[in-house]
Amino acid sequence: MLRNAFEPWHLILILAVLVLLFGSKKLPDMARGLGRSMRILKSEARALKDDERPETPRTAEAPRQEAATPRQESAARH
Repeated sequence: MLRNAFEPWHLILILAVLVLLFGSKKLPDMARGLGRSMRILKSEARALKDDERPETPRTAEAPRQEAATPRQESAARH
């Protein structure tokens, strides 16, 4: 059905419509902005993939809580 969806004359027609709508001066700016957006999207996607990867396994140690000494308890009461 969509075997030959975009033939060369389709692309020429799309380009002509874009030039008529936006003008030849705006098209390079639009292309530059699209390129920047794509680079940002790629870098964010790469960062998400890096965040999902498991880090090197670490030995989990429970944080040590020191028991309150009798002196600290009596000082806290007064």
